[in-house]
Amino acid sequence: MTGKAGMKREIPRAPGVAPALAALLIAVAAAAPAVAQDVPVNSIDLQHARAEALKTKGLKPAYTRTFDLSGLPEYRPSAPMTGTIRQWGSNYLKDSPLQGYFEEAFRRYHPGVRFENNLTSTFVGMAGLYTGQADLAPMGRRPSWEELQAYQRVRGAAPAEIVMATGSYNVSGWTFALVPFVHKDNPIARLTIEQLDGIFGAQRDGGWHGNDWDPSAARGPEKNIRTWGQLGLTGEWADKPINVHAYNLSFHFPEAFAEMVFQGGYKWNETLKEYSNRMRDSANDDFGRLWTAGDQIMDALRGDRYGVTYTSMLYHDKPNVKTVPLARTAAGPYVLPTLETVQDRSYPLSREVYFYTHRPVGEKIDPLVAEYLRFVVSREGQELVQKDAKYLPLTAELAREQLRRIEQVGAATQALD
Repeated sequence: MTGKAGMKREIPRAPGVAPALAALLIAVAAAAPAVAQDVPVNSIDLQHARAEALKTKGLKPAYTRTFDLSGLPEYRPSAPMTGTIRQWGSNYLKDSPLQGYFEEAFRRYHPGVRFENNLTSTFVGMAGLYTGQADLAPMGRRPSWEELQAYQRVRGAAPAEIVMATGSYNVSGWTFALVPFVHKDNPIARLTIEQLDGIFGAQRDGGWHGNDWDPSAARGPEKNIRTWGQLGLTGEWADKPINVHAYNLSFHFPEAFAEMVFQGGYKWNETLKEYSNRMRDSANDDFGRLWTAGDQIMDALRGDRYGVTYTSMLYHDKPNVKTVPLARTAAGPYVLPTLETVQDRSYPLSREVYFYTHRPVGEKIDPLVAEYLRFVVSREGQELVQKDAKYLPLTAELAREQLRRIEQVGAATQALD
């Protein structure tokens, strides 16, 4: 997601300034690097830079490690299927070979099935569903409050949600795991989700689970953590403030972080310093001219001894930064983010990729859609996720959970293995 668009800078011309001097000032301003955090950037330029960065990234496998998928349920067609599946949603299925893999393999079982795809962005997914233009919405995140509200206003129900894969370990754009980082000099040895809540969050009256308000997610200001001493550090660290660097709150990363860490609350540390995507003067190998917010955050952290942030392991090799093991509760286990711990879900801030579809009140979801969902979460479908090698395949336990969910809301009748 890009930051908000800004206006072009203008150099005011003071009375009496010679035209030549004014022209020189304008030329100097135009030549200045357009990467400073206080320089407005046109959002359309950012969209173009993002598209350029995705051109080759999506075609490259990000990892070579393979996981044993023999425990996942085998796909067995429930009946021959025909018809068309219309998809609106995430471009990351199209920007990689994965959507093509899914379609080719599914059509081997059901040659009478066609796909019509508008895979341009997660942002169109819910709109495609509630306007009746789509049967299925692949999304790299859960819908926002506004997206769900719009769906419910039009359809009078909530959409059905199926987890189709685990997010990536460290691939930008492919729903990477969220990882806390501190300066390498920081003696902190480990963190819990509750401590992250205290550091990044603030007192609140509840939290959102989808569009349901949950007052039990409330907490008071006594759980705010604003100094390193509150985390048990002593000596010079005891009274030092915690400097929080993070994504601009218009990004979807804060929504995912808040869902997992703040129990759906959305009140943040009042001193949080926000970052948005910017433009570089020249291209680099990883992102072209796009200067990602995550990259900026880590550049800031490496120069801030008392700083903290969360982002992707993509940036872990920046100088002077480190991560620490993370636990869901103080009882542990404390787990470092690795390809294996993200895939097996033992790392607490692993993320998910979803399919959403209609579930009319009192009815089942479309039988063809249910059949396709069963295929995607099966062993055969998850082998294709592994072949694409950016998202990570489901565990056997999670795949079976999704099959049970499809069985509850769908028309497929096959019993689970």
